[in-house]
Amino acid sequence: MTDTRYLVHGVFWDGVGAFPGTHASTAAHDAGNPVLRLQSPAGGFRQLSLQPHARLGFEVVHPGKSCLGHTVVHSSTRRDHILCAAGAPAVRGKQCERCFVLDESRLMHDFHRGGRVTPGLRDYLMQEHWLYVATFAGGTTKVGTASGPRKWNRLAEQGAAAASYVARARDGRVVRILEDLVTAQAGLTQQVRSAAKAEALLNPLPAAELAAVNTRAAAGARALLATAAVDGFDVVEEQWARPAHAGALHGAAPRHAYPHALDRGRHGFDVSSLSGANALARLDGTDAPFVVNLSQIAARTIVLGEYASAVPALQEALF
Repeated sequence: MTDTRYLVHGVFWDGVGAFPGTHASTAAHDAGNPVLRLQSPAGGFRQLSLQPHARLGFEVVHPGKSCLGHTVVHSSTRRDHILCAAGAPAVRGKQCERCFVLDESRLMHDFHRGGRVTPGLRDYLMQEHWLYVATFAGGTTKVGTASGPRKWNRLAEQGAAAASYVARARDGRVVRILEDLVTAQAGLTQQVRSAAKAEALLNPLPAAELAAVNTRAAAGARALLATAAVDGFDVVEEQWARPAHAGALHGAAPRHAYPHALDRGRHGFDVSSLSGANALARLDGTDAPFVVNLSQIAARTIVLGEYASAVPALQEALF
């Protein structure tokens, strides 16, 4: 019997979102359901739990990254994932050239500029959307959008330390106009690299400082939007609730960068905390925690197993 090879699609936070005030909860399973989404050779999906104390063991068995296929959007509530027909290497992010062209979800980014969209994607874009301002562990702050049904999950997958909703828009066209406006006039970026998020979690800023940064940026965005000559939205003041599972990663306890490259080899550890796609891992044989950027295994082929990451020699800081 051969081990099943899985193509990693990444970390997703499914389920119902947290409510404001619950981020300090000590419950083992608070809102959301973080999983590592894996695709079998036949195309079916397996959801590997990343809840607290979950064990993750895998071997990277294929060099390079493979195409994750493309998405066809049928409506606001239904979409299909289409396997890459050629099983081709990824050349544009996590897709081959053909799947990149066929992917309907990429069309949404030009919808507000008059870009063409399919009927299914138009139905998705015409639902309620939210504009948010998110601050990450190092203080970097961005503006972004989320559809109504994934209002909470989107920020959980982003791995925000603190975030605020600043506008509720009637549809995806209006919200993207607002997003571009905030970027152009308030200077907030629309992207933060996954590597930068992971690096910031090695020495996160204090929670109070990050909350203050986010509050100031959100207030500036709201003030700007209040004078915007755009119809179809309301300015809102609402806090996003960070999942309790992310708490330890955003705390002050010392931690180390994971010492092994994730594009090869065998890895195994316990997940003690998770923020976005970054895990705080406990390796067998040491109490030292490590930050593992699981986005680095997206589009890679793995086999699951009872593996354990080698413990590096560490020089602990002296006080």
